[in-house]
Amino acid sequence: MALTFRLDPPLTRELRDQLLGLWTEVSEAGGAVGFVPPVDVEDVRAELVRHLVGMAEGRVRLLVGLDEEGAVAASAFLHLNTHRLMRHWIWAYTVMVHPAHQGKGYGRDLMAALADAARSLEGIEAVRLTCRGGMGLERFYASCGYKEAGRVPGAIRVADGDDRDDITMLLPLN
Repeated sequence: MALTFRLDPPLTRELRDQLLGLWTEVSEAGGAVGFVPPVDVEDVRAELVRHLVGMAEGRVRLLVGLDEEGAVAASAFLHLNTHRLMRHWIWAYTVMVHPAHQGKGYGRDLMAALADAARSLEGIEAVRLTCRGGMGLERFYASCGYKEAGRVPGAIRVADGDDRDDITMLLPLN
């Protein structure tokens, strides 16, 4: 079954709660979305609120992938650049697929929908994202057309003695 993708769905309490649940479950499963397990729901809520504020200010767009029951199974936040010299590309943040849906091709579907959403935005020529090294994510993103554009060795400390590279990936849209 394929997901149905929506850019900028109406932000309801139910959607907010589903995003919070998705982010928490992905984090608890070891997903590289800003946390390491164990994850406190209130920490995740604080980060979600930052994205929601950006949405309210028009700087952030939300892409959700809904399963056959209409529940959020995948999501990504697209952050628009406000700097006048960088408005031609966007950041993709907090790219997530629910652990129960991993291995079904939904990650690849999400990345294709993300690229389509970016193309629908006026003047956007590329998508940038960062990923945590040591998890194989750069290979996944490369298989979706992204190229490694930079790497900062050891920039992400997930635990004492466990530093990971911060890898920047770029997808040109032309």
